Formats: sequence, C-alpha cells, structure tokens
Amino acid sequence: MSATVTLIGLLDDGWAGLSETARHSLNKADLVIGAGRTLELVRVHLAPAAETRDLDGGLSQSLLWIRAALATERAVVVLATGDPLCHGIARYLIGQLGADAVTVLPAPSTLQLAFARFKKPWQDVVIASCHGPDAGEWTVGATPDHGLYPVIRAIARHPRIAVFTGPRNNPARLARALLTAGYHTEVTLSIACRLLLADEAIFPDLSLAEVAAREFPEPNVLLVERGPTLELPRFGLEDHEYQQRAPDKGLITKQEARALTLAKLRLQPDAIVWDIGAGSGSVGIECARLTPQGHVWAIEKNEADAANAQANALRFRLSNYTLCIGKAPALLAAWPDPDAVFIGGSGGELAGLIDLIVSRLKPNGRLVMNFVTLENLATATTVLQAAGVGWDVVQLQASRSQPILDHHRLAAQNPVWIVTAHKEPA
Repeated sequence: MSATVTLIGLLDDGWAGLSETARHSLNKADLVIGAGRTLELVRVHLAPAAETRDLDGGLSQSLLWIRAALATERAVVVLATGDPLCHGIARYLIGQLGADAVTVLPAPSTLQLAFARFKKPWQDVVIASCHGPDAGEWTVGATPDHGLYPVIRAIARHPRIAVFTGPRNNPARLARALLTAGYHTEVTLSIACRLLLADEAIFPDLSLAEVAAREFPEPNVLLVERGPTLELPRFGLEDHEYQQRAPDKGLITKQEARALTLAKLRLQPDAIVWDIGAGSGSVGIECARLTPQGHVWAIEKNEADAANAQANALRFRLSNYTLCIGKAPALLAAWPDPDAVFIGGSGGELAGLIDLIVSRLKPNGRLVMNFVTLENLATATTVLQAAGVGWDVVQLQASRSQPILDHHRLAAQNPVWIVTAHKEPA
C-alpha cells in the first residue's frame, strides 16, 4: 500500500485557517471524509471529481471507504476538528491503518483557542472528554459505566480540568453532576462557545448554579477549576469525622482496626474493592480515597447505617463509591470481580460469603475480615482452610487515653481479630 491518508485538523474558520500543505492536500484529494459540518467548510475548494463521504455515525464504515480508496491508489483526506491527536480520530485511524499509512496535519486545538480566550495558562491542565452518547444525569453512587464518570473522577483528582463537551453531555449537565457529587462554591466553570465563528461567545468564571440553570451555544468546551479547600488526609481519619448511628454511636470500625485492615488489604491505586457490611462506611470510604483510579462497591442491610454511609461518602465527595442497600450475597453477582474485599458484617452468611469471595477474587486478591466473636473467627478459619487459601490472624487490642479528674487513664477497647486471606496466582 503506497498511497497514504492525510488527516487534517480543521477549525470553524475553515479554509482560511488551513496551512498551504493542508490546502494542497485537499485540492488533490480523490476522497474526502469528514463530518457534514466540516465538509461544508471546504467543499467549494475540492476538485470537481472528488468524492465526499459524511463521517457522522460511520466511523467503522470509514475504514472500508479508506481501504478501498488506497487499494486503487486514490488520495484520501480525513477531516477532523482541531488537533486530531487530542481526543480525536487520529488514534483510531493510526491504530487501524498503521502509522506509516497516515499523515497528520493538525490545526490548533480548540482547547488552545479556548485558553487564549480565557487568558489563562494551560500547561498544568488535565484533559477529559464527555463528548459521546447521551450519558444521562449523574446520580449518587454512579458506577464506572456512566458516561460522565471519567470526567467526574478527573475533577476529583485534579484542580484544573479542560473538558470536551457534546450536545447531549453539555455544560449544564456537567454542572448538575458536580452539584450532585457534593461540589459547590469552590468550583467555577469557564465556557468557550462557537470558537472562530461570528457569534463566538465566552463565559468566564461562572458558578455551578449559574451553569446548571442555562444552556450554552454549541459547540463548546469548558474549563473546570477547583479552588483550595480543607483537604482531609487520605488515610487515618478520626472516628468522629464520620457520621454514625445515633444515639448508639460506636457502630464503626475503630481507627486502630481500620488502619491495620487497610494495610492488610494492600490496595493498588486502581483496585476494585468490595465492602460487605459497610456500617457507617468508614473502611470502604478510606478504600475509595486510597484508590483514586479504582472503585468501591459497598453493601449494608441496615437502612439507617446505609444512610450514614451515603452521607459520609457525599461529604468526602467520593464519586468512585457505590453503596447498595441489601444483605449479602444478594447483589454481589452484578459487581465486577474484586482485587480486595473487606467483611465487617456478614448477617449470618459468613461461610457462604467466604466461599463466594474466594471464587471471585482476582489472582493475588486479598480478603480481610474483622471479628469480635470467637464463633465467627472459628468459622472463617475453618472455611478458609477447607478452601485451601492461605490465611493469618492478628489479635488487635488497643487502649485509648481518657481524662480522670486532672489525670488520664487508658480505657481498653474490645479485642478485634483481623483475618487476612490471600489468593495465590493461578
């Protein structure tokens, strides 16, 4: 295959914004493929015999057109928006056709233009995109298959995010999603609309509430900026920082046991974690904070505790945490296989849960369980032994200082047995 494909970045100023090399390629093209809007920007400059194909909705079909044209030595141009290598079509075409078959002639990215209009530097900006199918509105506990998930997670992890939007997943929808996720006045949005067109419009530094309540001209891109906030540590939160059941506070994995449990889980940043018997959510919430590229699935049968766990997750703005109300093992079949599992409560289903988890754990996965009764400890070790899974037990006995008159004494907490099982690689 000696003929190649020329991939040309094009902005809304059309022919006027193209380089001489790009113009020459379009003049000589036998086949020009692009979205209907981009084709109209250059159609008058194409050769009379040039064939055009509308790319809208036909990405996979475009490969057939390209290969057929290259097989007969016809010159092919594919039009893209801005820089095709920045969330554009170039990666797909190069992956399918090979790097030697594609020449890329980029235009300035729409993000470059947007930041020039905002008059803000962008060397520290992280880029995300929700330009795609209708994602629907964001809900508390949304899972990674939601179309806004990559953007929401990027915003959770970085203070400045540039976002490619779309007609369906527009700035107003993203603003509503951020409000639902617990962000408020500390986040501002700047929106650049219809760049390089006569009705170009720039909307800098708007609040989430302002953006959520209005529509903006299409197409547009936006900048999300998150101001300084009081950040809590990712590890080692105090028990009182969690909302707990009242008046009987204390239904929470205490900080000392929580710290050792998290250490035993040995979480990777992208870990998939199950939290069974979530209670107030303390372990699962710290797991979510320790796995910024992963996700936590939690289940709790007590509705009051589940409400507290959900409130805690919202307070910490955990968009990678999904809480289900129910009794395990119900619902677990729909969850992805885990890298790590914590059992804080089993609802009388401990033996069956351990067998299920051992069968679902990924290789090198870990199961950590906390017990305060001898019976549950005996059940867990017996089932693990029968399953041929390696395990160890740590008895944790902690005491906390308490004032007594003008002195202090140590008050003992209940002993906790922490059982860790490790699934060896196949």
